[in-house]
Amino acid sequence: MQTTRRVSTGISARFGPLKTLTPVVQVVSLFPVGTLFSSPFAILNAVGLMAFALVGASKAIREEFDLLGIATVGLAMAFAGGATRDLLVSRIPLVLQSTTEIALGLGGVGLAVVLSVVLSAPDTHPVTVGADAIGLAAFATTGAIVATQAGVSAFGVVAIATINAVGGGVLADILLDRAPFVLFDGFYASCAVLGGAIYWVAGATGAGPGTAALLCVTVTMATRVAAVVLGWQLPTAQQLGVRQG
Repeated sequence: MQTTRRVSTGISARFGPLKTLTPVVQVVSLFPVGTLFSSPFAILNAVGLMAFALVGASKAIREEFDLLGIATVGLAMAFAGGATRDLLVSRIPLVLQSTTEIALGLGGVGLAVVLSVVLSAPDTHPVTVGADAIGLAAFATTGAIVATQAGVSAFGVVAIATINAVGGGVLADILLDRAPFVLFDGFYASCAVLGGAIYWVAGATGAGPGTAALLCVTVTMATRVAAVVLGWQLPTAQQLGVRQG
C-alpha cells in the first residue's frame, strides 16, 4: 500500500492530478487495440481491412488520383463488402460502429502511398498481389462467420462470404471507371465461393468455428495464389464454342 501511494504521489507531482489524464484515457478508448485480437473474426477483419485498403489505394495511385481519391477508393474497397454483408443480416454496418475500422483502413491507404514511393509499379507488385489474396481469404471467412451466426441457409453462407470478399473490389472498379475485375477474372470470386462452401461443410460436419475459419482461409488463399501463379481461368462462352448472334 505504501509503495502504491508513493507511485501515485509521484505521478501527481510530475503530471498534476490524475484526473487530468482522463481525456487521454478517453482518446485511447476510442481505439480498442485489444479487440483486434479478441476472436478469429476480429483478427481476420483487421487483416482484410488493411489488405484491401492497400490494394484499392494502389489501383487509384496507378490512375493518378489525388490523395482524396486514393483514400476514397481504398476505403471503398475495404468497407463496401462488409457493409453489404451487415445490411444483408439486418445489422448496422460495423464500420459505422467503430473508429478502429476507419483507423485500419487509413493505415492500409497510408501503406499504399509509402509503397508507391519505393516501388515503380505497386499495384502489380507481389506485395500487393499477395495482400489481395490475403484480403480475399480474410473477408470470405468473416462473411461466412457472420452468415452462420445469423442462421442463414447454406446458400446464404456462401453468398454472403462471396459478397463480403468481392463487394469492395466491385465498387473500387466502378469508381475507377472500368468493368469489375471479378466478372472476367474467373478464379477470383470463385475462390471465395469455394472458401464459403468449405466453411459451411466444416460446420455442418461438426467442426468448431476456429477449424472452419482456418479451412476457409486456407482454401480461399491457396486457390487464389494457385490461380495467379498457374494462370487459372474459367472458360468463356466463346471458348466453349457457344454460337454468337
